[in-house]
Amino acid sequence: MLVACSLAAPLWAHDVAHTGPNTTHVTERVYGQPVISRQSEPVGPTWRAKFFLGADPEGRDVMVRLLYGGRTSLLIAAGASLLTAVLACLAGFAAGWSRGPLDAVVSRGLDALWAFPAVLLAGSLGTALTLGGLRIGPITIDAGSKLLPVLVIGLVSVPYFARPLRAEVRALREREFVIAARALGAGGPRILAREVAPNVVPTLTALLPVVVANSLLLEAALSFLGVGVQAPDPSWGTLIADGTDRITTAPWLALAPGLVLAATVLGVNLLASAGRRRLDPRGSALV
Repeated sequence: MLVACSLAAPLWAHDVAHTGPNTTHVTERVYGQPVISRQSEPVGPTWRAKFFLGADPEGRDVMVRLLYGGRTSLLIAAGASLLTAVLACLAGFAAGWSRGPLDAVVSRGLDALWAFPAVLLAGSLGTALTLGGLRIGPITIDAGSKLLPVLVIGLVSVPYFARPLRAEVRALREREFVIAARALGAGGPRILAREVAPNVVPTLTALLPVVVANSLLLEAALSFLGVGVQAPDPSWGTLIADGTDRITTAPWLALAPGLVLAATVLGVNLLASAGRRRLDPRGSALV
């Protein structure tokens, strides 16, 4: 429901609230109240179509920004998780199937990324890229682009996905059906595609929602620190950061995005647990 509501943000903004996420209403009145009082205090939640969750200090509709911010956070988390899955599958399959220098190089690279706290590493990369952007050959990504947090989060999250995948592939490599396929003359790529890959699908399915949840939290942390989504574009992290200065006078500014973020992460983790129980009931029961 939260995901659907966030993706439907333009419908709420256009058909219900009749305002955009960055439209200011500082000098206007809503339901007989000034949007911004003479004491510079924003109007509180009206629980009606306009300013359902009140306004922020710049006179913008908090509900509209909350929904648009959710869409931004969810799209960044989804893109980062997809990038993580692709890179982790390449690294995990390569390291788990091979033995020797390739496994050593990939494993040490994953260990090096694993050694750094995710928030610290992502914050450092985000700061560097936010200041100067990214240029790889003919590809240029501007400093304020939303692709930068996708790249940063996707890269930082690779070890958390690739290490268990590598262990799973190494275990499957010694199974009887793989040895039999090798004895029948099947090559490595064919064995990986037809024998190993189908057996790691439950692991991938169980890990992906966890990566999505972690990506949501990491995106919120980066945006809160100012190295993720850049103003005036909303995200749950930027909304929480904007609301901390008025936590005593206008608590809804920080509480609304914080509660929605927590509920979404909880929902994704519950989805991951349910999928794990369905795909591997015996292993889930043992855990």
